[in-house]
Amino acid sequence: MGQKVHPVSFRLGVIKQWESRWYAVGKLYNDLLHEDLMIRKEIKKRFQHAGVARIDIERASNRAKITIHTARPGIIIGRKGQEIEALRKDFEIKTGKQIIINIEEIKKPDLNAQLVAENVASQLLRRISFRRAMKKTVLAAIKAGALGVKIRCCGRLAGAEMARSEWYREGRVPLHTIRADIDYGFAEAKTKYGQIGIKVWLFINEIIEDKASKKEAAAAANVA
Repeated sequence: MGQKVHPVSFRLGVIKQWESRWYAVGKLYNDLLHEDLMIRKEIKKRFQHAGVARIDIERASNRAKITIHTARPGIIIGRKGQEIEALRKDFEIKTGKQIIINIEEIKKPDLNAQLVAENVASQLLRRISFRRAMKKTVLAAIKAGALGVKIRCCGRLAGAEMARSEWYREGRVPLHTIRADIDYGFAEAKTKYGQIGIKVWLFINEIIEDKASKKEAAAAANVA
């Protein structure tokens, strides 16, 4: 059995941040967790074609700030902001809290693992060959500036009787180097033959902290 670690959770608190940032105890934690899941599910369901890559939720007392990272902000905002306003009011009714929604545009969709995985899934649904879709996506990610990319497809590929997995890799993807900024994405394509899972690992760059500036910041904090 392989010892596999989620690339994002492995780097939490070092170079990655939590998608939900709040604190609660006991039953309140349970309620807020289910509220987060409902918010994420509703946004993904409503804006399937808006290229929603990540949803950050921050809470403070009776307020919730939702930041939607998307490749197509216009679809979520709508004409004169109608869509985003309707979404905000809907969440306020469901949660009973004050909701603030921010939209952040993803400038390079080819460098976001979740969007890359969903792109491959949409190609498989259009009956494009999985090999062609994977190779094309790998080349696009490298062209966009990724230092390495790995894509893995699992399931009844090309309608084969037996499920199998195939993968392609270009460049280097150092999964066990914590300073390496590895973006991970997962999507599913519900094809006629069955469900195909797509996993994407993107090596963007290495994040190396400047020790001198870190010491200066610590000294300034001590003086304050």
